[in-house]
Amino acid sequence: MAQKEADKKPLVILLNQIASEHGVQFNYNSDLVKEFFVDPIPTELSLEDKLKKLAAQTNLTFTRLDAQIIGISAPILVCGYLKDVTNNTPLIGATIQATTNYTITNNEGFFELKVGHISEKIHIRFIGYQTIDKLASDFASEKCTTVYLNEHHEFISNITINGYLIKGIDKTSNGYTTIDFSKFTLLPGLIETDVLQTVQALPGIQSVDETVSNITIRGGSNDQNLVLWDDIKMYQTGHFFGLISSFNPKITQTAQVINNGTDASYSNGVSGTISMKTNDKLQEIFNGSLSLNFINANFFADVPLGKKSSLQLAARRSIDDWIKTPTYHNYFKRVTQSTEIENNDKNVANSNQEFNFYDTSLRWLFMPTDKDIIRLNFILIDNSLTFDETAIFNSTTETKQSSLSQQSIAGGIHYHRKWNSKFSTTLHIYETDYTLKAVNANILDAQRFLQENIVSETGVKLQANYLKNKWKFNGGYDFVETQITNLNDVDNPRFVRLYANVIREHAVFGQTQYQNSNNNIILKPGIRINYIEKFNTFLIEPRLSIHKKLSNTFSLEVLGELKHQNVSQIINFQNDFLGIEKRRWQLSDNDSIPIIKSKQASLGVTYKKKQWLLDATAYYKNVEGITTQSQSFTTKYEFHKNKGSYDAFGVDFLVRKNFKRLNTWLSYSFIENTYSFDDLVEKQFPSNFDTTHSITLGSTYTTRLLNFSLGLNYTSGKPTSQPIVGNEIVDNEINFGDANSNRLSSYLRADASAMYKKEITESTSVDIGVSVWNLFDKKNTINNYYKEENNTAQKYARYSLGITPNFLLQLNF
Repeated sequence: MAQKEADKKPLVILLNQIASEHGVQFNYNSDLVKEFFVDPIPTELSLEDKLKKLAAQTNLTFTRLDAQIIGISAPILVCGYLKDVTNNTPLIGATIQATTNYTITNNEGFFELKVGHISEKIHIRFIGYQTIDKLASDFASEKCTTVYLNEHHEFISNITINGYLIKGIDKTSNGYTTIDFSKFTLLPGLIETDVLQTVQALPGIQSVDETVSNITIRGGSNDQNLVLWDDIKMYQTGHFFGLISSFNPKITQTAQVINNGTDASYSNGVSGTISMKTNDKLQEIFNGSLSLNFINANFFADVPLGKKSSLQLAARRSIDDWIKTPTYHNYFKRVTQSTEIENNDKNVANSNQEFNFYDTSLRWLFMPTDKDIIRLNFILIDNSLTFDETAIFNSTTETKQSSLSQQSIAGGIHYHRKWNSKFSTTLHIYETDYTLKAVNANILDAQRFLQENIVSETGVKLQANYLKNKWKFNGGYDFVETQITNLNDVDNPRFVRLYANVIREHAVFGQTQYQNSNNNIILKPGIRINYIEKFNTFLIEPRLSIHKKLSNTFSLEVLGELKHQNVSQIINFQNDFLGIEKRRWQLSDNDSIPIIKSKQASLGVTYKKKQWLLDATAYYKNVEGITTQSQSFTTKYEFHKNKGSYDAFGVDFLVRKNFKRLNTWLSYSFIENTYSFDDLVEKQFPSNFDTTHSITLGSTYTTRLLNFSLGLNYTSGKPTSQPIVGNEIVDNEINFGDANSNRLSSYLRADASAMYKKEITESTSVDIGVSVWNLFDKKNTINNYYKEENNTAQKYARYSLGITPNFLLQLNF
């Protein structure tokens, strides 16, 4: 050891030797290097390798100042806290990057980083916030500096209300509601960021039967909603017969909800649009998560692939074939009540019920240059239910299997080119395919009934954007080809009916947006011209959005639109078998199944002062071209095929108050939703979705480690028809009174959620959550229907979920 120390040489001597060998000059403070002794450096090494060896022995930083001068400095440790400028909350997981080193902020927003010298630039960025650069000298103090970031708002989607309900739910100047799950806190009854469950917390959006596959937006049926995942149209939205969303919550980063004033680039969805997006930022460090709840297991990974590409992968699967939890039992009981699984013929025994689901999502992002972005998406969704039916014939036991499966597979490619600071173009191509297949084995009649519904759609959209001063212009071309096939196949007696239809639609659209310098007014008119090949039909659809700031506290909003859609969902005999196989997508034939057309106008006013928010919107919507088959009739007119329309008048109201850690809100929606069917006995009567009054009261308490949320939901009972008392059966059929002249009992439900977040190490953390749906186990009737049995009208009902707990354990790394 003593000999080895004796071999070391003063650093100054080696620096002079290297300077002579390579013709360079070192720039340093003599006091910095005079105490360093280092091992000799082989003379045959390159200059760069010699500097690396010196840096490794001394922990000094060697920086080329120019071709001949190399600066020597001691490393500097900088530290700080990163926070939101609006509410002073810490920003967790932000990237702090220097020239050769980087780190991320912890659960307190704290970071430490070694840099080479005080003039080194530090790059600070966080999703959804403006990126900033600072010098190391800005942190050169004994006390760690607090750095504040402002949220990043694009010109086209200015945020006018931050934290509309809770943090992460905002409202934009064009009337849209945006949800950013990276900033999300917690909603009552939820422990995961389920998009389609979350949107139901917004005024004017409800589900008449608690499912995400039956969401109504301002009185419209679910098939009138346009659901997009990274601009790919989706025809399947739910797992477990719609009790949870089929879109993996880990890969879905943001969502946008549009009730009115839709962008001219969108078609379909005459009632509303729910557009989900994955993260559009390149990931530079690996992160992921593993989670488990009482329904499914989930895996997510965000993998950087070099400096210009990253891959997101998410996979989720039900766990009922491993363990059947109380939550699973409640869900299964809810979706199978009053179906053939629960109520088969008394001579038939059901067994071996198996239900499972899975989904896989992928998003690849590639940025070959600063001006080009390529995104590739893929999604696979699958639900499968099977059960055996067993009966005894002539002392012989016979068993047959019935089944139901739903599957969606879709992919898209998106290319965005920014030609300069003012002009950009986007090309998007997608293919989406949906298949519903049901096999009903009627063992007593020795019959097998096969039903299939297949949707295959291809879309191409090219658009251009131009920005000039206070103006933004957008225009483009959109093409969609949709093919839908329906099959009914009975083996005894033999009967096969197969029918397929294709519609191709072309559209051009244009839109402009004006925003004055002080943001007092934002004007956004647009127009879309559609041509449907099959019917040789042109449809012209204007769109309008006006946002006017009247004062520092008051603002006014005017929205309007005309829209159409060629696809709807019919429901035939939905109380047979399992029910869901009766909900089939179909294309318009421009006759018995018309093109659905809507027009809507709304006027809104917002008051915002300090921590108070009041938001009220009145609207009128008219939708023509609906059919009785698409409106979920289960009593009177269930078997009719008639064309009609509906008119909806409504008001959506929200009041919200923020305290220091407590956020509370009260939302109220009123709607008067009326059908018009000229060929029915009653020309006008209440819609099946006329939930006149809806009230939600919620509160969320948030700390650094714990989130707690409690909520109460009330909805007027939905309309229904009843048989005439004393004359219930006429000609072996149920004799109903006036259509929808009665109502089910009002719906009332309380929910609670709690989430605990704990940092384990600097790069790993754990989330532990618990939720209770229907906290007081209220038995709510969500639907009813009647069957003729022994010359009487036998009443049946379907009920909501009872008290249903859930638990989440999630490891983030």
